[in-house]
Amino acid sequence: MYPDAILKAWRQIVSPPFRRILWRSLALTLALIVLVWLALTRGVALLMDRYALLVDYPLIDSFALVFAGIGIFIALAFLIPPISALVAGYFLDDAAEMVEGAHYPADPPGRPLSFGRSILYGLRFAGLSLMVNAIALVLLFVPGINLVAFFGANAYLLGREYFELAAGRFHPMPQAAAMRHRNRGTVLLAGLVIAGFVAIPVINLMTPLFGVAYMVHVHKKLAAREARAMATATVRGG
Repeated sequence: MYPDAILKAWRQIVSPPFRRILWRSLALTLALIVLVWLALTRGVALLMDRYALLVDYPLIDSFALVFAGIGIFIALAFLIPPISALVAGYFLDDAAEMVEGAHYPADPPGRPLSFGRSILYGLRFAGLSLMVNAIALVLLFVPGINLVAFFGANAYLLGREYFELAAGRFHPMPQAAAMRHRNRGTVLLAGLVIAGFVAIPVINLMTPLFGVAYMVHVHKKLAAREARAMATATVRGG
């Protein structure tokens, strides 16, 4: 989980050098949330207009509006992860370069992903996250499973995708996936940290940058640990 990595990531995303990326990320995240909210409210309005019963019974209409509003709010909460995933792909390289430059200046820099690949990975990440959170939303109504489903599913997905995005700057994607698999317990716990971040209102709007910054640190620590283990094995083998 690396608590020091959590603190480093948080401190950096709110630091002055990071603010330009932060404001751009917040603006894009909010814009996408507003678009989704408008689409959901428009869909509810069209649905209610189709049923004359609601027109004849104003009380039912009022209750329907209240429950629709609650439903939209809950749906938006579950849509934060896929929206964040899409934004993360767009800002990955800018954020990762700043973290690497500030904390690992002596290390070789990562290779930036092309714009097309960044968007492609972001769309894939968002699609997977949307599917997972749609299932978690259905399980919201199952007592005892709802929170476990939300945090468990997002811990796995956010950990996997953010780690591979960060590691993909240094390795081909198959190698990044293999590295994640070797360290799946650590990556899962790191994903749980990001899932917890997602669950905090308002703060969760910064999830894309926090997730990228945090996973850069996690990848660096795991890469260093594997390098030490390999060096030790080589010495013993020699």
